[in-house]
Amino acid sequence: MVAIIFACFFWGTTGTVASFTLNVSPLATGAFAMGGGGLLLVLTALKNLFSDKYKLVSNYPIILLGGLSVAVYPLAFYSSMRLSGVALGTVVSIASAPFATVLLEWLISKKPISKKWVKSFVIGAIGVLLLAMSKGEVSESGTHIYNHYLGIMLGLLAGFTYALYSWAAREMIEQGIHSKSAMASMFGLASLLLLPSLIITGDNLFASTKNAAVALYMAFVPMFLGYLLFGYGLRFIAASEATLLTLLEPAVATLMAVAVVGEKIITTGWLGIVLIMVCMLIQMPKRIVSSA
Repeated sequence: MVAIIFACFFWGTTGTVASFTLNVSPLATGAFAMGGGGLLLVLTALKNLFSDKYKLVSNYPIILLGGLSVAVYPLAFYSSMRLSGVALGTVVSIASAPFATVLLEWLISKKPISKKWVKSFVIGAIGVLLLAMSKGEVSESGTHIYNHYLGIMLGLLAGFTYALYSWAAREMIEQGIHSKSAMASMFGLASLLLLPSLIITGDNLFASTKNAAVALYMAFVPMFLGYLLFGYGLRFIAASEATLLTLLEPAVATLMAVAVVGEKIITTGWLGIVLIMVCMLIQMPKRIVSSA
């Protein structure tokens, strides 16, 4: 759980860091971050990939499903924010992922849904919603209502694909595949799909030192280190619990925006952050909470 919380902190920095770029497409940022991070995951997991090669081959359908989901996720997520607004796009994407994950575990892996998970999800989802509303962003980026609903659908797609590759990673880990191999196999496949798209979307990605520094940071810290920690966490907890903990990400992103960029949030936003913290505490083992 601590590893995944650290991953959330890394992911929560992406919005603030990306704001320092100039004339860079968000699609290019997402493609390079996920694609570059995927290559790094592969390079650092070569030994594990070689050791798990037979298990990986026998699980190729799960790897294909997970890899395609990793490739689709950033494109759907950033497009959702562009069409429906940052607040609504983020809420739909982040809040729908835990729900989709627990459904996958229930329908496919036959895992029961705990009352504690339901309680945490409701509290956390309300917190994310309040946080989004506090930023005062209304989803009116498109002049036609079609763009608004298309953005919501893309947000749901982002949440579903996030749930899919989280579930796929956990499935492989449960079958004895090392977490590094599980994450590297999916993200490596996604890299083959995402990086070529930079030919179309990658204008100005490395046009200046600042843009290049942001691109490299996004690939190395949030994506490489973040998903390395996420994969480690999946070795010990279910994917539904892991994705529930990622509700912390928008809270971190908001705090970063307030501290670094100077954005303002109203009282409901701080209440949302408190509810997200409550969601995290409910998920923590009792021994950790009592010792804290």
